[in-house]
Order: sequence, then C-alpha cells, then structure tokens
Amino acid sequence: MDRLRFLLKQLRERLWVRPMIICLLSIGMVFIAKLFDSTQLRQLVPEVSMDSVETLLSVMAASMLVIATFSVASMVSAYAAASNTATPRSFVLVVADDASQNALSAFVGAFIFSIVAITAVKNDYYQTGGLFILFVVTALVFSMVIFTFVRWVDSIARLGRMGSTLDKVEKATGEALRRRRDAPTLRGSLARARPAGQPVFATQVGYVQHIDIAALQAWAEKNEVRVILTALPGTFATPDRPLAYVAGFRADATAPDCAPVVEAFEIGTNRQFDDDPRFGLVVLAEIAGKALSPAVNDPGTAIDVVGRLVRLFHLWSLPATAGDDERPPCDRVEVPEISMRDMFDDAFTVIARDGASQVEVSVRLQKALSTLASLGDEKIREAACYHRGLALERSSMALTLPEDLATVRDAASFSAEERPPALAD
Repeated sequence: MDRLRFLLKQLRERLWVRPMIICLLSIGMVFIAKLFDSTQLRQLVPEVSMDSVETLLSVMAASMLVIATFSVASMVSAYAAASNTATPRSFVLVVADDASQNALSAFVGAFIFSIVAITAVKNDYYQTGGLFILFVVTALVFSMVIFTFVRWVDSIARLGRMGSTLDKVEKATGEALRRRRDAPTLRGSLARARPAGQPVFATQVGYVQHIDIAALQAWAEKNEVRVILTALPGTFATPDRPLAYVAGFRADATAPDCAPVVEAFEIGTNRQFDDDPRFGLVVLAEIAGKALSPAVNDPGTAIDVVGRLVRLFHLWSLPATAGDDERPPCDRVEVPEISMRDMFDDAFTVIARDGASQVEVSVRLQKALSTLASLGDEKIREAACYHRGLALERSSMALTLPEDLATVRDAASFSAEERPPALAD
C-alpha cells in the first residue's frame, strides 16, 4: 500500500493523466447513450429534436477548445510565477493543484465528448431513447463546465501567488512530517548500533525518493539476514556511498545477491515531498531566504515562513497516531530516525543568516525558537536552544545599532540553563 501511495502521488503530478481519464469517460458516455435505444425508455421519454442536440454540441465544441487553450496558458503563467516569486522546488506542488487539473480535464473532456457526439448524431447513430439520453448528458456536461469554469477562475487568481504557494508547501510538508512522526523508522526497527556488514551501493546517482521497506523485509526473511539502512529519503545517493548494510550471515552460508536491496530504493533526479519531510523545510527556508535577498527585500514573507515552521514543528511534537502494537512490523530492517538537529538546520539556518541584519526578522525568529523550546519535546528543545544562540550570535555581528541588538537580546531571553557558553557575559 505504501508503494501504491507513492506511485499514485507521482501520477498526480502528471498533467496528462486526469484529462486522459476524462476523455475516455466522455467517449464512453457517447456509446453508453446508444444502449438506451434497445430499452423501453424510448416509449416513455419525449422526442428530442436532433437539431437542438446538434446545436448544443456545436456550441460546446466551438467554445471548449478555446477555453482549454486559455486555461493552459493561464496555468503556465501561474507555474512561472510560482517558480520566480517563491522557488522552482515548489513547481511540482503547483502542477498538482486539484482545481487546475480538474478544470483542464473538464474542458478537454467536454471538447472530446462534443466532437464524438456530433459525429454520432450526424450519422444517425441514435434513435429516440439514445437521443434523449444524449441530450440529458450534454446538458449535464454543459452545466458541469460552467460550474468548473467559475470555480477555476477563483482558483487561478490565487494559483502561483506567494500565499498560495506557501500554503501548498506547508500542507505537503505537514503530511510528510505526520507520516514520519507516526512511523519514525518507516515501519522498521530502530537502528541503534553503528552499521556494519556487507555494504550495498547505489547503481546510479540521484536522490532517494522512496524506500520499499516491505520488499526489504521479505528479502531479509528469505535470506535470514538483517538490513541496516544508512540512506533515508532525501539522501543524495552515489556509487561510493552505501545505501544499506547487510548483516547477520550464517558462517556456513554464502552471501546472497543484494540486487533486490538496491531495487527497493527508488532513486530519481529530484527530491520529493512525500517521504522526505526535510525537503519541505528546505523549500520553506529557500522561500524565506529569497524574500530576504536585497533584490526582493520582503521581510514579511520571511516572518510568515517562520510562523509556518513553528506550526510544522508543533505538529511533529504531537503524539503519534499509529496503532497500539509496538512490535515493529518489519523487524529485520533497521532504520535510523531522522535527526532533529538536521531538521532545524534545514529550517532556520538560512533565515538566521540572511535575516540577521533585520531586527524584525531576528526578533520573530527568537520568539519562534523560544516557543519551540517550550513544547516539551527534549530533542526539539535542544535544537531550538542551539539555534537561538546561533541566531543571536549572527545578529550580534550584523546589527550595528545598539538599540536594535538590545531588542533582539530581550526577545532571546535565555534562562540560566539555556544560555550558551559563547553568550555568557
């Protein structure tokens, strides 16, 4: 199921999938209408003029192609805006927008439906029952297109805007964090010892996008070994960096073929949001860093991103919603937990560095890290305190006005236990 979820998520990012499905359904509806000619329905329904159906279909065919072309142009403009105003890494989320894909699918599907239906009507394909059903379906399709167009206009006005892009990135990151929080070891057992055994290397260069833990468990059970992962989703895989180690060979057994272990790692050219929560944090930090650049000079967006990061780490600190069975379902696959320090580095380093000279950003960052330190999670507290001290050091070096620096120091408000040694008076 996890593998299926990953594949379906990949298909959602392809613009041609939904239009193709809708086109096939549209063609099917044209031929399904013919089936009603052989039923008693033809004696019960009123007779519909062939000219009226043909006129309605002609209007739809003439307008849908224009609207579909216009929608594609608008979507391309929104995609370009998202890449330019936010970050190119957000492109896949904007492409996967449901409202835009549904609108494009509806327009293209209505166009194909009208063309095929006109051809059938012109060739006297229908009798009374089929023509009535075709008229009803045409009216429903026309109503659906109007509703979709009105809804899509409201959506396209926001698509590609900074706020909409941030919402999509935060949502995708939150979903990835929730899945990793509920399964911190990807349904495997926790890797506690230093990895040892026979190393398994990648055969291609790219980012680990997905790991099929169930396949690794099945292979390990078959060969009576253990698989210790060293590369999590988001890791840059190279032929000289082990993806995993295979340990637990019997002394009298020959080493098994480790090719299935490599095949369990889905490696691609780009990082994906689905199984890599750190990537979402990186993208949010990139958006904030771009907003803090001298060319953009938009500290408000950086402050907005800081607030979103607080929400995401608060989500991580909530109790897991997994089942009550504490026994790991894949006990022969050992998986390391994601590092909280690495997550904080991804999220806050860029903002602390590029916003050190802006007092409003520095103050907001100190308050956000203070909030995270008080959530009650020990790992989050340690990482937050470390980055509070680091951010204060950056601000101390970047702020030239003593009053601004005093404001940031007041916002930091370290307790005696939290104050880093480097900041001691």
